[in-house]
Amino acid sequence: MHICYLSYEYPLWGTGGIGSFIQTIGRGLVRMGHKVSVVGIGRKPYTEELNDEGVEIYRLPVTQYFRKAGFIENGWRIRKKLRALHGQVPIDVVEAPEALMFMLPKRTPYKKVVRMHGGHHFFAESENRSVEKWKGYLEKQSYQRADAFVAVSQFVKSHTGKYLSTEGRPMEIIRYPINGELFSQADLSKTIPHRLVFAGTVCEKKGIRQLLEALKLVIPRFPDVHLDVYGRDWFFPDKRSYVNYLKGAFPEEVLSHVTFHGAIGLSEIPSKYEVAELCVFPSHMETQGLVAPEAMFMGKPVLFSNTGPGPETIDHKRNGLLCNPHESLDIAEKIIYALEHPEEMQVMALQGQKDALEIFGLGPIIERNLRFYEKIQSND
Repeated sequence: MHICYLSYEYPLWGTGGIGSFIQTIGRGLVRMGHKVSVVGIGRKPYTEELNDEGVEIYRLPVTQYFRKAGFIENGWRIRKKLRALHGQVPIDVVEAPEALMFMLPKRTPYKKVVRMHGGHHFFAESENRSVEKWKGYLEKQSYQRADAFVAVSQFVKSHTGKYLSTEGRPMEIIRYPINGELFSQADLSKTIPHRLVFAGTVCEKKGIRQLLEALKLVIPRFPDVHLDVYGRDWFFPDKRSYVNYLKGAFPEEVLSHVTFHGAIGLSEIPSKYEVAELCVFPSHMETQGLVAPEAMFMGKPVLFSNTGPGPETIDHKRNGLLCNPHESLDIAEKIIYALEHPEEMQVMALQGQKDALEIFGLGPIIERNLRFYEKIQSND
């Protein structure tokens, strides 16, 4: 099959959940003999062509003519490139996130799949804010143009379904695959006692502020506790840094137990999880979230959120811990519990690793995607 993913993200030039997913599944599909193309808009005035272990990537020129309505030019460039690729090797499936499928026409020689990573409607609801009319309109157009849908969790399927219809078209829930070669068994002898690790964008919805509030409550019980934070900074509309906001909001007694490392490459993350006694991800909302299952793959103890898809990933105190991400006291209690019961946490981590391999294993997930693609093609 020839499968084409529309995405502006890819780990070769920046981190991001959608890009990481496409790289992982794309490389796997290529190893199985399929052709994989990735098409998106770049940041240069010319097309960049890259090859990532057989995945062919096309970063098209940045908008030049319609700055205020760049989607018009972007859509034209993407459609033109897809026609060229289809003329070389016929495309079977084009897959896009919620925000990009509107660029394609309703009638195409290939099937169009929207993968529900979590779009504008989903996050507007989860963050208790109103839907922006224009973004909402474009997302509805994407859904109208799709032939089929894949949701990355039951949670994102049910909540997106309140606003956007998938009725009458194939739909399946398929979780994100984890790269088991990258996130392989951790060397547990490298664990640093009382070391906490957080990975993700440093912003309010990832729960980092509540995590620092919780840390203040943990320090008296474990004076040597330390939190390593890995992820890019987020900026307020007035360009203020969220990291600087946190540094101004907490006293030195807390900040001396925290290190903000900034963004790192995906390939560096496993070594950071490896030294953690507990990987902590108190995100307010995720569609699925990759960080928790990645750490579980390595056999590391994980604290995840009890909101959203958290309970789909972790069974509390069986294969990990869940917390209320809005309550710093609850986060602190779970961290203290983990640090007070290292042997029990290791038993949970081993069970979590076993469960993660079954749920997020790359091979089975690629097979499920291929069966779904074949199914929608046979619907003609």
